[in-house]
Amino acid sequence: MPNIKSAKKRVLVTKTKTLQNKMFKTELKTDIKKYNAALEAGDKAAATEALKAATIEIDKATSKGVYHKKNASRKISRLTLAVNKLA
Repeated sequence: MPNIKSAKKRVLVTKTKTLQNKMFKTELKTDIKKYNAALEAGDKAAATEALKAATIEIDKATSKGVYHKKNASRKISRLTLAVNKLA
């Protein structure tokens, strides 16, 4: 356990940030699962809507520092490519 006041604060801050990151990743995984379900069903309209929601969540996670910018770009690109192949 930390003895110094600033170290104690860092422990609390790290715990808070970890929970926030977990929240973002969980929401993102849920959106991607919905997207994959629509994709496997072959429903392009639903897949497009799910892609839109997933893209928004990925961008939010990127702006908060959960994902690196290039990682987010790669994820969005792969999701979009799969929808475009559906047509």
